[in-house]
Amino acid sequence: MFIQELVLKQRTEILNALCSSGSAEHLERVLDILLAQGELTWEDYQNIQVPGRALYTNARQLLDLVYTKGVDTCELFLTALKLVLPEEQGAGLSFSGCCSNLEKKEESQNTATQALLTDRPSLVSKLQGCIDGALEALVVSGHFTSGDCNEVRLPIYTPSQQARRLLDHVRSKGESAAKVVLHYIQQKQESGSSLNQEKRTLPKEFLKYQKKLVSSVSAQSCFLSTYGGTSHMSLDDIYTEGQLELAHDCADVHGPLGLEDIIGTVGTVNEEADTVLVSGEAGSGKSTLLQRLHLLWARGEALQDFMFLFPFSCRRLNSEHRELSVQELLFQHCCWPDREQEEIFQFILDHPNLILFTFDGLDELKQSFSDEDRLCCPTQRAPVHILLFNLIQGSLMKGVWKVVTSRPEAVRPLLRKHLRKEVLLNGFSPSGIGCFVRKHHRDHTVAAKVLESLQTNTALLGLCHNPVLCWIVSQCHKELLGCGEGSLQTITDVYLMILQHFLQHQSPLKSTMGLGWLQEHLKSVLHLGQLAFEGIGNTCYIFSCTELETCGVTEKDICMGFLIQSKDMSSAHSKRYEFLHVTMQCFFAALYIVLSSNIEYSTILKLFEPQDMRKTGLSSKCFGACLPSTDQQEKIVRREATGAETPNLQITATFVSGLLSQRHRSLWLHCCPSAMMEKKAKQVSRCLSKVMQKHFKSIPQPVAGEKKSMHAMPDFVWVIKCIYEMQESRVAKDAISKLEVDHLKLTYCNIGPVECTALAYVLQHLRNPVGLQLDNNSVGDVGVEQLLPCLHICNSLYLRNNNITDEGIRKLIAKGIQCDNFRKIALFNNKLTDACTRHFSHLLKIKQDFLSLRLGNNNITAEGAKQLAEGLKLNHSLQYLGLWGNKIGDAGAEALAGALENSKSLLWLSLVGNGVGSAGACALANIIKNSTSLEELWLTENCITRTGVECLIQALEHNTHVKSVWLRNNDLSLEEVEEMTQRESRFIF
Repeated sequence: MFIQELVLKQRTEILNALCSSGSAEHLERVLDILLAQGELTWEDYQNIQVPGRALYTNARQLLDLVYTKGVDTCELFLTALKLVLPEEQGAGLSFSGCCSNLEKKEESQNTATQALLTDRPSLVSKLQGCIDGALEALVVSGHFTSGDCNEVRLPIYTPSQQARRLLDHVRSKGESAAKVVLHYIQQKQESGSSLNQEKRTLPKEFLKYQKKLVSSVSAQSCFLSTYGGTSHMSLDDIYTEGQLELAHDCADVHGPLGLEDIIGTVGTVNEEADTVLVSGEAGSGKSTLLQRLHLLWARGEALQDFMFLFPFSCRRLNSEHRELSVQELLFQHCCWPDREQEEIFQFILDHPNLILFTFDGLDELKQSFSDEDRLCCPTQRAPVHILLFNLIQGSLMKGVWKVVTSRPEAVRPLLRKHLRKEVLLNGFSPSGIGCFVRKHHRDHTVAAKVLESLQTNTALLGLCHNPVLCWIVSQCHKELLGCGEGSLQTITDVYLMILQHFLQHQSPLKSTMGLGWLQEHLKSVLHLGQLAFEGIGNTCYIFSCTELETCGVTEKDICMGFLIQSKDMSSAHSKRYEFLHVTMQCFFAALYIVLSSNIEYSTILKLFEPQDMRKTGLSSKCFGACLPSTDQQEKIVRREATGAETPNLQITATFVSGLLSQRHRSLWLHCCPSAMMEKKAKQVSRCLSKVMQKHFKSIPQPVAGEKKSMHAMPDFVWVIKCIYEMQESRVAKDAISKLEVDHLKLTYCNIGPVECTALAYVLQHLRNPVGLQLDNNSVGDVGVEQLLPCLHICNSLYLRNNNITDEGIRKLIAKGIQCDNFRKIALFNNKLTDACTRHFSHLLKIKQDFLSLRLGNNNITAEGAKQLAEGLKLNHSLQYLGLWGNKIGDAGAEALAGALENSKSLLWLSLVGNGVGSAGACALANIIKNSTSLEELWLTENCITRTGVECLIQALEHNTHVKSVWLRNNDLSLEEVEEMTQRESRFIF
């Protein structure tokens, strides 16, 4: 009866787990298993799976039926549920008493029709990807008509649903039809052909088109197309891998992700979706990564499961104002077939699993993602953005794989629910920076000098994790090596360096090293600035010659190198241009705002408005329309555009802050009136202070007995970066002085080394100590080093899941020992090994007021535990010690027990999932026996037997302070669990 009660008790949670994603896949996989095990009859199945009925209703019908069928069916149901649900969805459910796996029923299968039921789960898996072949076999044998095939191939079905519909149809056709399908599958297995990727012999014209497409993709991908576009850099010569990681925790991932993992099963969160998102900050290398994938496919070195790859740039799609069908989108924007266009497109429709689309720069599309305008017909014409949105969500061309890149700020929850998975691109690792610089400089001496200069300037080293900034630093190596140590601190500094570098190349014979280097080229800078400014205001990144002329941009200005010809959009009669990189466009827009006397002061006010107040972007007066409307259709497109997109406005505002810094005022001395510059600078300072105060006012009052906490809103980190760019302590103090919280939470905020530098600069001016929570970001070792200036104001630091290694910990602890307020640290889910425990042991010996150390889910073994024990023996303050998910075993547990058995401060100890057996449990029993402070001991998911539990019971007889000992999932039988629970009520199983 216990199992039945468990199903009934968890009914709501089970329904949510099965249905909350909106996909029927989990429910259908459970039904497959119950059919195969004989727990459901075919009639039961048909009563549950009623076409057109709501998913939740079908799930409730199943739960009712399972409960009424009794204990055995409930047990099998829970087992099936455990197998089917992803770990994160099943985390809140209890599966006590259910089997760990399923045993196949041993019963004679007299008929092929029976085999369709008993082998259903494996048949569904095997048929996916070869539906067409199975249908063809059924048609040839006379069992299926074209109408039957069409019912199976309905575009609303996923591949797994198509497989189930096929099996259901076959069962209704009888024994001979079932034999045909089973024989087809057996033939496939015996021939060694993959059932998930059918080998096809393409007709001659298809092969010619594939060859033409490969040639086109290769030509577009062999040279770096982004910021290096003017120098014809070979992608092979310069490409350096960035740091890829999943946007969510995944137990199956060990080590860094590779390019092949973008299109792969690892990290899948929604099996029904077929869109993968690669997100990263501006300049993190998203376009270059896609270009690399394209090149590897064209060479036959990767993605060979796909016969056709169609690459798209959202920036270029912005210029398409016609309504198109999917066929026109593919052939007109990628590669036109010379013959048999209809046949080739039909092949694409029939074999979606062999097709890959890539869409670069979703954040640069004028329209925000929406799923309101649904489109299912691939031959129906629609505006390009509607085609794109329907492709992403799977309404169009279901089964075609899509890889989309975007900045994270542009990705809303509405889009995320249509994603198969999200991969984060976090720029270069420290070794990646070195690799890129050495590739950029063939002269090893120059490369060594650049890297040496970076090592002496940690702020600049942090900036170089961004590939665009790393390229600028490498490009300007002469200017860099000529700078004083530490003179380059901010992103604005780096972009001013590239500006000077390009301008000097225009006047190589003149001395432009003095402060007048900008004045000589002021007109050109203003022309380019106006073009960039108006483009940002209208989400425009590609410009015609007419638009250049309107802003006064001349051939001489183009030759400076900041604008490059947009090859894909240009023709012999009509050239189009774009800035080297979108961040360069933002930089020139900022220069125009700062230097132009035509800019109204209200522009700065609107530029610094918080995101939630900026409803329509900057209006026509501030950011004028970039592309003049020539017809009614184009005007409609303009009305649909949402105005300047927030991420680029924020980058522009960051540059404005830096350019108006006191440090750079001398540059503008002969370029514009000092009074105007002073007024703009004061205006920016006031805006930053005002936006920051808005954040502080949003902080809710704490519940009685709890600490006052602030969870940062999206704009908070941006404002912090703007303040850092100004490099004025007065501004930082004024902005942060009124923040009075005990805990500052900045989780999932895309914080890397650059953001850490800015945070430390501002937070060091806080009046009172604060707990700083930076979980689930990309801090890394360099980011840890950047945080050190504000460590004195942190009483606790939370850095879960941040790719931190032992080297980062070495620097953190060296500083932490000197900080009186620093008393708590949480570092679970990083890359720590036994080497870090030596530093923590030293910390525990020195700081006799340290309270909490949490190192869960790292790679600490018994040796590390022994090292920690040396510090614990001499520490009299630690209250919380968390080492769950490591590998300390019995030897590590015994060492810790010896160090803690007389502790008068320890309240909580967790050794969950550490391979601790009865020997370790008996040693830990001594802590219970002797401690006067311990309240909770967590030993879940270990291998403790009855012997170890007996030791714990005896120890508990001498201790009334301990509130609970957690022992779930150890080596105990159900009878032993029941007995131990009765003997000791503080055990939790």
